[in-house]
Amino acid sequence: MAVQRPLHTGWTLRAADGREFPAAVPGCVHTDLLAAGAIPDPFLDDNEDRLHWIGRSAWVYETTFDGIDGERVDLVAEGLDTVAAVELNGVELGRTANMHRSYRFDTAGALRPSGNVLRVRFDSAYDYAERVRDEVGARPNAYPEPFQYIRKMASNFGWDWGPTVVTAGIWRPIGLHAWSTARLARVRPLVGADRVDLHVDLERGRPAALRLRMEVAGRTTTAEIAPDATAATVSLEVPDARRWWPRGHGDQPLYDLQVTLEDAGGARLDAWHRRIGFRTVEWDTTADADGSRFTLVVNGRPIFVRGVNWIPDDAFVTRVDRARYAERIAQACDAGVNYLRVWGGGIYESDDFYDLADELGLLVGQDFPFACAAYPEEPPIGPEVAAEAREQVVRLMPHPSLVLWVGNNENIWGYHDWGWPEELQGRTWGEGYYLDVLPRIVASLDPTRTYWPGSPYSGTPDLHPNDPSHGTTHIWDVWNTHDYRHYGTYRPRFLAEFGFQAPPAYATLRRSVTAEPLTPESSHQKATGGNEKLLRGLSGHFPPPSSFDDWHWSTQLNQACALAFGIEHFRSLKPLCMGTIMWQLNDDWPVTSWSAVDGDGRRKPLWYALRRVYAPQLLTIQPRDGGLALVALNDTPARWQTPLEVRRVSFTGAVLAKTAITLDVPPGGAATVPLPPDVATADDPSAELLVAGDAVWFFAEDVDLRYPAPAVDVAVRPISGGVALDVTARTFVRDLTVFPDRVDPSATIDRQLVTLLPGESVTLTVHGTTNTDPAAWSAAPVLRTANDLVAR
Repeated sequence: MAVQRPLHTGWTLRAADGREFPAAVPGCVHTDLLAAGAIPDPFLDDNEDRLHWIGRSAWVYETTFDGIDGERVDLVAEGLDTVAAVELNGVELGRTANMHRSYRFDTAGALRPSGNVLRVRFDSAYDYAERVRDEVGARPNAYPEPFQYIRKMASNFGWDWGPTVVTAGIWRPIGLHAWSTARLARVRPLVGADRVDLHVDLERGRPAALRLRMEVAGRTTTAEIAPDATAATVSLEVPDARRWWPRGHGDQPLYDLQVTLEDAGGARLDAWHRRIGFRTVEWDTTADADGSRFTLVVNGRPIFVRGVNWIPDDAFVTRVDRARYAERIAQACDAGVNYLRVWGGGIYESDDFYDLADELGLLVGQDFPFACAAYPEEPPIGPEVAAEAREQVVRLMPHPSLVLWVGNNENIWGYHDWGWPEELQGRTWGEGYYLDVLPRIVASLDPTRTYWPGSPYSGTPDLHPNDPSHGTTHIWDVWNTHDYRHYGTYRPRFLAEFGFQAPPAYATLRRSVTAEPLTPESSHQKATGGNEKLLRGLSGHFPPPSSFDDWHWSTQLNQACALAFGIEHFRSLKPLCMGTIMWQLNDDWPVTSWSAVDGDGRRKPLWYALRRVYAPQLLTIQPRDGGLALVALNDTPARWQTPLEVRRVSFTGAVLAKTAITLDVPPGGAATVPLPPDVATADDPSAELLVAGDAVWFFAEDVDLRYPAPAVDVAVRPISGGVALDVTARTFVRDLTVFPDRVDPSATIDRQLVTLLPGESVTLTVHGTTNTDPAAWSAAPVLRTANDLVAR
């Protein structure tokens, strides 16, 4: 039987000047130096800028250990970041230059029974990348860093939301693997609705007859393997398998798949175990009168994608453990999300990430790690790309949550629209990866899944890659140049990126910035012209802020309004549009960005808006044919039938007109109900709104509305684990929001962005504080409304 021994203890980190520090493995240089008190926290103030030397230095990790017995003993490194030389007892076992793949080294001739010294030297990623750039020729990218010349997480080199912290270290598990006769080198389960076809590749130590055993769902099958064979295939029918469904559409049954390699006498030589789900997945990209579809179909059922883009949850990815993944992914689920797109400037996500997605029914699209740059296709990069892709496709294919492979982020678009051909002058830029190498690897290793060449991409090189009528689309003129109402001019088939910035929570800012007083420039801001765009984005919606507190509130509120407006519009186009993937769910440090959850894990107002507009059943009022209509979106597998009253109401609470509607929306369907003119037409657009369930419609922008000065009464009650705030409106208030972190940094709240008519009440639940003083909760900057910003 094979034996595995982790090598995760006793490590030291040595700098070029000879200084030594205790080291954590898995880990990285930055976190080891931080733990030793040798550097300040890179996430605080401007410390990041003073620590770039770390990425330009060489580092050595070293440990000692006793050996293990085996016919063959390998050193297995699941992830080395990035340019490393691995030495055992003075014998070099190998060199690496790819963060995105694992390495296996035969220790024969180097391993001792005891007193082994393992040393891993990491050279500067900058030095390597700049050397490759000089060898293959410079190519364009979005940022002045050499990230496309090394197979390493691109956002390590900084992004328009992330810090420049070029890491080095043993970032995934490392250990010994002792085996004899043969081992399972590669296991590929092709899983359908009720069948598993298992393909296995072997590495042999010597010729011998073998047996392959597969067990799943109480069924077992075996295959005999000839003494010299290095591959085997075995299949099992599971006719009573329960289907795995996306969240909101059914259950997520997972089955243990056990694969065992035995010798002719039945002794176990090696074993492999994963959990699988039985389901079918396809993407409908057929042409129609409006262009071509991009619709996800699971188990024969079209699924509307309510998605968010996922970036590494920490710039130091080794700090993201299963508990942190669980917390962040739960925040996505609680916001109504059913799809995570793993963005191409990060990593192939971890097994913890995918295990949680499998359990929760979250759908995942995984970008290959290419982003916003022209990538060289020649050595040494080309062979590394093929090697990592083959490994990662096989590693992730057992997960039922994985439904799409995407070739890159914005590189095909960049070639078309960002002036790359003139700069490239005929040099390679990645097209060979996206249209040849990667699709061939996916088709040969995992034909159960769709490969899509890029995000955005329109389905064929003959079309502009960001044509909204075809395939996947990114919208970035909104935010960069246009008001968010411009979303309403788009009719995309599937929207894979769109977003709007806002600062992080106040407590996150206070923790990460020590300067006084706080100003809009205090927060980390990596986007060029980002703060100017924040202010420009307020124009036409809210007045220019006169204080930091008003800036913080108005920009956070405006982000929520922008994304809610866009998503309601795009969802109302169903089935023309069958998916929205908002940029972005999370941050990797405390920063002003497009996220719904900030770098300390605190939810912005956007998160609460997202929960409303990503509800499986959504009511929204939309302009249609010169008037207004109520659009009901039903993403559930059940028919939605309900009576509803639509009212036109004044800010004083008077009902000015109303109509009764009986909704009847089929499973997965949409219904549009035109509103009668007396309801849809305001007598005074500056002081009226429409109310239909939890949907509201205003006849003018906030800045043009005659909001009353807000007046609310707040009563505070202690409850288990926190307090309850009973809020009663004495005037009309829009988007009432309480910021609990301004009272207690550890506090959280269940609702924000609540609109109340005079006399209406709401109870807000706050956990993580015991403060029952009404004065602490009832005034700015803790309690805010849109009225605060514009009431005259």
